[in-house]
Amino acid sequence: MPPLILASGSQARARMLREAGVEIDIAVAPIDETALMQSFRQEGLPPARVAEALAELKAQRVSAKHPGRLVLGADQMLDCAGTWLEKPHDLAEARRHLVALRGKSHRLISNAVLVRDGSRLWHHTAAADLTMRAFTDDFLDAYLREAGDAVLGSVGAYQLEGRGAQLFARIDGDFFTILGLPLLAVLDILREQGMLKA
Repeated sequence: MPPLILASGSQARARMLREAGVEIDIAVAPIDETALMQSFRQEGLPPARVAEALAELKAQRVSAKHPGRLVLGADQMLDCAGTWLEKPHDLAEARRHLVALRGKSHRLISNAVLVRDGSRLWHHTAAADLTMRAFTDDFLDAYLREAGDAVLGSVGAYQLEGRGAQLFARIDGDFFTILGLPLLAVLDILREQGMLKA
């Protein structure tokens, strides 16, 4: 069986799958996520549905170019009291995001959709609730200096697997979901599809 195609440019998702023993190819779907999110917000879609729609769109776009292959689309939304945050474009925006999240709780919603030949075979949504501590400006500046451009690759501008853990007071949810993929559920469906040993 050919490798799973991951329809995402996320290095964290690719690393999670590979480290779990899943052979993957990567094909990034060219979509304007910002414009789509604005459209979905105007339609009144909740964040979980937005993550699902974006994940499916990525998978469908890639599936059209790879007949017969299993394609996994994935997306993540950050919702803080009705405000949705995307990946920051630069360190100044990352700082603004972290200031906005400081001392507050937010929800990360991760969605995965499996597609073959344009047909959706499966999807799964998972959520985690995180509360940032009221860290000082000095800590924030030191964190951004040390983390550098790595924070630009994740919604919320933090990486929980590194120094970003120091930003938090409380975390409720699956670690993989926080990293951007409901990995255990994905592994289950890949076993059902015969891609992994049961």
